[in-house]
Amino acid sequence: MDGRDWGLFLLPYEQTVEELKVKFKTMRAELKKREEYAPIEFVTGRVKRISSILDKAKRLNVPMDQLEQGIEDIAGIRIMCQFVEDIRRVAEYIRKRKDLTVLYEKDYITNYKESGYRSFHMIVEYPVQTAVGQKPVLAEIQIRTLAMNFWATIEHSLSYKYRESLPDNIRKRLQTAAEAASVLDNEMSSIREDILEAQKQFEDDSNVTSTVLAMIHQLYYYHLVNEAMAFQERFNQIWSRTEPGEPHDMESMRQLLEEVRELIAAYKKNDHSDEA
Repeated sequence: MDGRDWGLFLLPYEQTVEELKVKFKTMRAELKKREEYAPIEFVTGRVKRISSILDKAKRLNVPMDQLEQGIEDIAGIRIMCQFVEDIRRVAEYIRKRKDLTVLYEKDYITNYKESGYRSFHMIVEYPVQTAVGQKPVLAEIQIRTLAMNFWATIEHSLSYKYRESLPDNIRKRLQTAAEAASVLDNEMSSIREDILEAQKQFEDDSNVTSTVLAMIHQLYYYHLVNEAMAFQERFNQIWSRTEPGEPHDMESMRQLLEEVRELIAAYKKNDHSDEA
C-alpha cells in the first residue's frame, strides 16, 4: 500500500458528492414547481470508504497509482424514484446536462443481475473546481425505485456480513424478494395515475390550510384583530368537526380562504385610497 494522504485524495470526491446532491435536489424542486410532480423522490450520496476502495482495487486488479481511473464509484450518488417509468426520465435529464459528461450506462433493470439486483447506473465525469484548479472526477449515479433501493440495501448488508459468499438459502430468498419487489413496482406503475392524483390532492389541500392560517395571521398586521379572531374560530370549527383519519371539509376551507383574501384586498384598496 502506498503512503498517500487519503484525506487529501478523497477531498475532490467529497466535493463532487456534495455538489451533485445539491444540483439534483435543485432539479427536483424545479420540476415540482414546473409540473407539480418530480420524478425524483429524494437524493443521497456517499464517498466510498477507504477499506472498500482497497478491497475493490484488489478484486479488480487496479494498481494503486490508477485508482482515479480504475475505481469509478468512489463518488456515488443515489437518486430514488417512485415509479420505474421515472428512472428513464431522470436518466434523460442527466444526459442533457452540460455540467457533466456521461461516459457510459449500465441498465440493470432490463438486464437485472442473477442475484435479483435492479438499478440503472450512469458513470459520469464531473469537473470539480478545487483550490488548485479544475479536476475531472469519476462518479457513479444510481437511479432506482424505493423498492429496488430497499432490496439493494439489505443485499449489500448481507454480502458484507458473509463477505460476498452468501449461503444458498439466503441467496434464493433474496432472489425471491427481488421478484416480489419487481412485482410491487409493476403494481404501483399500473395505478400510477391514481397515486399521482391522490398525492397532488393532498398537497393542494395542505397548501390551502397553510395559506389560510398565514393570511389570518396577516390580519393582525393590518390591525384587523376582531376579524382575525372570527376567521380563526371558523378555521377551528372546520378543522375540529372532522374525525381523525377522515378527510377535512376542504370546500369550506377554500371558501374561508377566499373570504380572508377578499378582506385583505379590500383593506389594501381602502388604505391606498386614504393615502391619496
